[in-house]
Amino acid sequence: MRSLAAVLSLLAIPAIAASVAGVEVPGPLPPKPVTDTFWGVAVEDPYRFLEDTKDPAVVQWMQAQADATTAILGKLPGRDPLLARIKEIENGASGLVDQVQRSAGGRWFFLKRDPGENQFRLVWRERVDGPDRLLFDPEALRKATGKPHAVLDFTPSPDGRKIAYAVQAGGGEIGMLHVVDVATGKELTPPLDRIRYARVDWLDDGSAFFYSRLREGYEALPPTERFSDRTVHFHVLDRAGTDRAVFSASRNKDLGLPPFASGHISQVAGTKTALLRVYLGVDPNVLAYVGDLAEATTGTVKWRPVVTAKDHVHAVGAAHGFVYVKSAQGASRFKVLRFPLASPDIGKAETVIPETAGVVTTISLGEDAMYAARRDGATHVLLRAPHAAGAKAVNVPLPFAGSIDPSADERLPGAVLILAGWSRSARPWFYDPAKGQVVALPFVTIGKFDAPPDIVAREVLVKSHDGVEVPMSILSRPDVKLDGSNPTLVYGYGAYGLTEDPFLSPRWYAWVERGGVIAIAHVRGGGVKGDAWHQAGRKVTKSNTWKDAIAASEWLVANGYTSPAKLGIFGGSAGGIFVGRAITERPDLFAAAVPQVGVFQGARFEASANGVANVPEFGSVKNEDEFKALMAMSTYEHVKPGTKYPAVLFEHGVNDTRVDVWQTTKMASRLAPATTSGRPVLMRLEYDSGHGQGSTREQSQLRAADTWAFFLWQFGDPAFQPK
Repeated sequence: MRSLAAVLSLLAIPAIAASVAGVEVPGPLPPKPVTDTFWGVAVEDPYRFLEDTKDPAVVQWMQAQADATTAILGKLPGRDPLLARIKEIENGASGLVDQVQRSAGGRWFFLKRDPGENQFRLVWRERVDGPDRLLFDPEALRKATGKPHAVLDFTPSPDGRKIAYAVQAGGGEIGMLHVVDVATGKELTPPLDRIRYARVDWLDDGSAFFYSRLREGYEALPPTERFSDRTVHFHVLDRAGTDRAVFSASRNKDLGLPPFASGHISQVAGTKTALLRVYLGVDPNVLAYVGDLAEATTGTVKWRPVVTAKDHVHAVGAAHGFVYVKSAQGASRFKVLRFPLASPDIGKAETVIPETAGVVTTISLGEDAMYAARRDGATHVLLRAPHAAGAKAVNVPLPFAGSIDPSADERLPGAVLILAGWSRSARPWFYDPAKGQVVALPFVTIGKFDAPPDIVAREVLVKSHDGVEVPMSILSRPDVKLDGSNPTLVYGYGAYGLTEDPFLSPRWYAWVERGGVIAIAHVRGGGVKGDAWHQAGRKVTKSNTWKDAIAASEWLVANGYTSPAKLGIFGGSAGGIFVGRAITERPDLFAAAVPQVGVFQGARFEASANGVANVPEFGSVKNEDEFKALMAMSTYEHVKPGTKYPAVLFEHGVNDTRVDVWQTTKMASRLAPATTSGRPVLMRLEYDSGHGQGSTREQSQLRAADTWAFFLWQFGDPAFQPK
C-alpha cells in the first residue's frame, strides 16, 4: 500500500501540510479547471467538480477532511476541559423558551429547553401558571433514528384545541407537517411532506388552514429551480388528501412575480377578507394584496394590491379595520403607517410612529393595539398604539434596558415579549393591557448564570475607511487590561439589514470569563442604523462590509485590546463574506479565522438552490455592475498563492440547504495550497447538521468548544498546544 505522501505526489496534489498536530491532512483533489466568461471577463474555477457532493471521490475526500480535523482538534489539551466548562455554564444558565404563542381560553404553547436538556420540546399549558404538558419531543426521534430532529415552526388553532407543527431531521430544514389534537396528541390528518417552513395560518373557526409547501418532485429539479414556485395550499381537516393549491408565482401570473417569490395567506381576524403577503426572496420589500376569503380558499380570488414595491414596505399586517405597515419610504430608519382596510390607500395613510433617531425593528398586531420595538442606541423601547384613528404610539415601561422581540396575536389582547441583554439571559414577559404593565412569564427555570456580574458591554464608534462611524459592541470582563495581550475575536454579519441585538450566550460567556474579548462589529449591510445602512453594504456597495470589519479590527489593536498575534475573526452564512474578504485583504491583521457555513464564491451563489432568492441582496452575473460586485465580494477569487494567510477552520453542516457545503470545500481547496504561513487550513464538516437551525445543545456546545480551542491554539495559549 502506498503512503499518503506517495499518493499525493503521484496525483500532483499540492500538500496542505504533511502533518498537523501529528495527523496527516489530505491535500486538495486535483483541480479540473472550468472557465466561464461574463461581460468579456474569463473566470476560471479550478474546483467546480466539488459541487457534485455525491461523487464517490468527493464524498471520500470530504470524509477524510472531516476525520482529520476531528482528530486534530481532539489533540488540543485544553479543548476537553473547555467543553466541560461550557456544559457546566449552560447547565447553570437559565432555561430557554422560544416562539411563545397563546390561544383563546388561556392556553399557552412554546418551545422549551430546560438546563441539561439537549433539544427544544414542544409543550403547552392549560393556563399560564399550570404544569407543562408535552406535545412533541424531538429527542425521542433522535434516539429511535440516530439522527437529530427539531421543530421548525408551529401554530395552534385560534381555540387552542389543535396544533400544526413541522419537524426536520439532520438540520436539512425540510420536513413533515403534523396536525394533532392538543389534548390527546392524536393525529388529525396524515403528515404532509415537502415542508420548508410551513407558515400555517388557521381560519378563525379552526376548521382549516393555509400552508406553504415545496413542489412535488423538487428534489429532481435543477438546483436553481429546486426551491422556486413554492406553493400555498389550503387544507380542510375533514377532507384529508384534497388540499388545494391556491397561490404560487406560476399560478398567479397576473401578479407578474419572479419564480422565487413566495406567499403567505391569512384570514384577517373577524372578517371575510384574506390578506396575501408576498416575499421576493430576501428583498426586504414586501408586497401585500387583499381579496375575498372564500375565493382565496379555492384559488379563484382576484387579488387587489394594497402595498407595491414602490412603497418600500418591510412589514405589513391587518387588524381591527386597519392595515399597518413599517415603511422605509422617505424614512431610512422607518416609520409606521396605518390606513383603513375597507379602503386601503397607502397614499392617505396616517403616521402612527414617525421616523426618529431610533430604528423601528418590529411591528406586531394584537387585538387591542399595534406593538412595535424601536432600537434607540444599543437598547430597545416598546411602543404601543391602540386601534383607533388618530391614536399615537406611547412608550411602555420595561423591567430593564436591553433588546425586545414583541409578538402579538390580532385575536388576543396584549403582547408576548422576549427581553434580553448582553449580560442578561433571554426570558419571556407579557404586556397585560388590563394591568398596563409588563409581567414575567413563569416558563423558564432561572439559573445562577442568568445575569453573571463579570461580563460587561462597551459601545464604541469606529471610523471606517471612508470616515463613516461604525458601531461596535465589546464584551469582556470588567477588569480587562488594555495592554494588547487579550485573546480577541471580531464577529460580524452585515447582510439583509439584520442586526445583532443584545443577548447573553453561555458559550460566548465561556470565552469572556477566561479573559477573552468578543467585539461585535455592526458593519454596513446590517440594519443597526436602518435601511440606508443596509443599502450601504449590499450589491455594488458590499465592499463596505469587510472594510468596516478591517477598521473595527484595527481599532481593537490600536486601542490596546489585542495584537494581530491574538486577534481572530468569525462569522457565518453571509458573514462568510465579512470573514473571508477581511482575511484576504488584510491577512497580516489576524492570527486565525473561523467562517461558519459561509458564502465564499459570489459568482456561483445564484447557481445554487437557495442562491436564486438571494439575488436581491448580492446581485446577479446577468448584470455587469453586479457581476463586478460579486467578483469583488468573492473570497474564492481573491486568494493569492504565496501569501501568509491566517489559520482557518471552516465549519459547515453537510445537509445545509441555504449555503451549499461546496462553498466551503472549494474555498478550502483553493486556500490551502496558496498559504505560506505554515498555519493550518482545516474543514470541520458535520454530517448530521445543516445551516445551524435546529442544532441540538450537544452539537452547539461541541461546535463552540472546537471554535474557541482552535483560536486559543493559534493564539499560542500554552494550555491548547498539541503535544
